[in-house]
Amino acid sequence: MQTFVCFSGKPCLVPILVKSQYNILNPSSSTNTLRTAEPMTSPKWAQKTIMLPPQKRGCHLITPKILKDIEQDLSGFKCGLAHFFLQHTSASLTINENYDSDVREDTETFLNKIVPEGRSAPWKHTMEGPDDMPAHIKSSMFGCSLMVPITDGHLNMGTWQGIWLCEHRDHATPRRVVVTLNGV
Repeated sequence: MQTFVCFSGKPCLVPILVKSQYNILNPSSSTNTLRTAEPMTSPKWAQKTIMLPPQKRGCHLITPKILKDIEQDLSGFKCGLAHFFLQHTSASLTINENYDSDVREDTETFLNKIVPEGRSAPWKHTMEGPDDMPAHIKSSMFGCSLMVPITDGHLNMGTWQGIWLCEHRDHATPRRVVVTLNGV
């Protein structure tokens, strides 16, 4: 299906051509025609908070745990988006290599080289320990949220992509990830 879409509140002089895998206006149609007699598919939402156990400092592949906890809800979506939000300021989420664990170790080495740590580091915020302020900076570098497309009940990531939890503290606590699914 090809659809012309205008992303603005103003009149659209030059439409943007969007090629869609699914016709949500008419799911049974293989053409661009809209049949008003057929009901539209209503978007749906699902949300779950996943508790991750404390991890040692470093980058950890959490895709299997995430999928295990959301697979039942995820299977009900033909097309949509999965949003992952980490409710913490001293850890982060990112998508990266899911096969070779050396990539996770090298990423941790890189982060430790570019963000100074310890008593000689220049940080003012040290009430929670010398690793706390560097953890906040590292968290801001990678961020606390991810968005992944959903296609046919699966996260539509590349072959070698996985979701990582990057733990930036020496003595971590359990981490909460709010997963919100939206689509049809």
